[in-house]
Amino acid sequence: MAKVTKEKSEDFGPKTNKPVVDDAPLKKAVKGAAAEELFEKDELTELKLEKKAEEEEGISRLVRDVTVRRAANTSNVSLENFNWDTFESKGFGEGYSKIERQNLDQLYGGTVASVNESEVVEGTVVGINNRDVILNIGFKSDGLVPLAEFKDMTNLKIGDVVDLFIEERENAMGQLVLSRRKAKLVKGWDYVQRALDKDEVIEGFVKRRTKGGLIVDVFGIEAFLPGSQIDVKPIRDFDIYVNKSIEVKVVKINNTNDNVVVSHKVLIEKDLEQQKAVILTNLEKGQVLEGVIKNMTNFGVFIDLGGVDGLLHITDISWGRISHPEELLKLDQTVKVVVLDFDGDKKRISLGMKQLTPHPWESLNTEIAIGSKVKGKIVNVADYGAFLELQPGVEGLIHVSEMSWSQHLRNPQDFIKVGDELEAVVLTIDREERKMSLGIKQLSEDPWTRHEILGKYAVGTRHKGIVRNLTNFGLFIELEEGIDGLVHVSDLSWTKKIKHPSEFTKVGDSIDVQVLELDSANRRLALSHKHMEENPWDTFETIFTIGSVHKCTIISKNDKGASLELPYGIEGFCSAKNLVKEDNGKVEAGEAYDFKVLEFSKDDRRIVLSLKAIWSTEDVALKTAAAPKKAAAPKGKTVEKINQEVEKSTLGDNEALNALKEKMNAAKAKGEGN
Repeated sequence: MAKVTKEKSEDFGPKTNKPVVDDAPLKKAVKGAAAEELFEKDELTELKLEKKAEEEEGISRLVRDVTVRRAANTSNVSLENFNWDTFESKGFGEGYSKIERQNLDQLYGGTVASVNESEVVEGTVVGINNRDVILNIGFKSDGLVPLAEFKDMTNLKIGDVVDLFIEERENAMGQLVLSRRKAKLVKGWDYVQRALDKDEVIEGFVKRRTKGGLIVDVFGIEAFLPGSQIDVKPIRDFDIYVNKSIEVKVVKINNTNDNVVVSHKVLIEKDLEQQKAVILTNLEKGQVLEGVIKNMTNFGVFIDLGGVDGLLHITDISWGRISHPEELLKLDQTVKVVVLDFDGDKKRISLGMKQLTPHPWESLNTEIAIGSKVKGKIVNVADYGAFLELQPGVEGLIHVSEMSWSQHLRNPQDFIKVGDELEAVVLTIDREERKMSLGIKQLSEDPWTRHEILGKYAVGTRHKGIVRNLTNFGLFIELEEGIDGLVHVSDLSWTKKIKHPSEFTKVGDSIDVQVLELDSANRRLALSHKHMEENPWDTFETIFTIGSVHKCTIISKNDKGASLELPYGIEGFCSAKNLVKEDNGKVEAGEAYDFKVLEFSKDDRRIVLSLKAIWSTEDVALKTAAAPKKAAAPKGKTVEKINQEVEKSTLGDNEALNALKEKMNAAKAKGEGN
């Protein structure tokens, strides 16, 4: 640093105290910097001089060249014919005349093509490497396409011409972008549309199977071939068409979904129409033809006769009974059939196969007659009977009434089933109508024709049977196989009024009966269950005498009166006018009171009683006379038995009724208290 000191000012002006700087080092530094700056200036000046010299030399050289050229032009070209346009041209490419420029344009125009994006052009393969194919489309630059897009061209080589789709004329890298795959799609849609418009036949390649059909490649587009459009006959195995070429026609294009539907069937149908016309023209009833089974249903099979289909019904396949055509036939089988009928307008043909063989009835053993025993197999069971097959095509009906000697009809399946092998007796036979009726019960003796039947089932005899059927009027009892009898509803009980047999018994129960009537000629037996006991009404006549008083329980009540349960379990009736208490109070079901007998009918089994007659003054004399001598219970086996049954059957009912009455009275009292 400069050294600072305080000195007196010896210069002009008053004295001041200023710092004194020692500038010797500074001056030395300034001198060094000035020298360096001066050196730099000399260097720059030298460079400028050299540059100036070079420029002057270049200008001199240019002047010399111009002078030489002018001298040459002056010596060869006159000023009058001098082309000043050529001389004064400036810039690159500006030294051409109009004619020369036109020639150059034509020359370049033939080698450089004008291309637009999103269009298909032809390109030539000019190079192939491991990844790409180099193609020249006549543009200013070549394009690259991945080698993977040329998989279908196994023999690709330089010089091959292919279709290309221009995606971009120049991308961000300045390259031409091409695609062969998109070109194939664009061209393919054009070809497909043209094939549809012109109804052309095109060739496709089946790539794979899909749901309901096949996927076919046509012009690089995946088209759908429905299973129903492959052939005129149903195809069961689509796989046989995969990886094979097939001729098709375009039948539909859905531009919205880019779907194409093709058909191979339409090509076949055109040929078949001509064959069908020839077949229908020469078709006659009785004509024997050969065909192939193309479809099978549960009612028959459809046979291809060579362009036209015919129906072979299941009943015309065999003389025997079959449940499904597949028992004798199979798909794609070649068979001979005969024309039974045909409709030329509707193009329907009915065929038969069994008609080519003799009818089995014609070969039926002539020794078979009425009464003959035959053997066979059950082939069908219906509600009305079963069919026994003696041989294929020969059947006989076994009616349900001919299966058992029993009088009441039952379900045939209770006796036999399909597949059973049985023996039967011929009841009727008609060879012309080819009908036969058979019977099974005839193999055993008719129980009604036995000699001991009259003695075994004589009137008054008692038997045990099984309830087989119930009706509104009674029930049928089977005493043994083939021997049935009827028990009328009125013959079930002496004391109870039964409206329907189901109130008394059920099917399958065993019951004791007594024969009331026997008619062997008409195979009828009248039976009774109540006659297994003595008629208690003979005894009741002495018990329930007119004027006698008995304790009765009210069973039910209506507007006409009330039903009463009397001792010994019998029922009586009290009319509404006689159903009156002494205090005019109401009587209810389940209550028990003393009733007086007003009427007794043994034949009608009816007893009429009165509650009013117990307390009415009009009947005091009768009551007084009759009351002291209440009829004592007679002693007898029948009455004792009835008493035992009544005691067992009504004790619980009476207790229940009394309990119900008490409950109702308690509820009534509670309601009055509230």
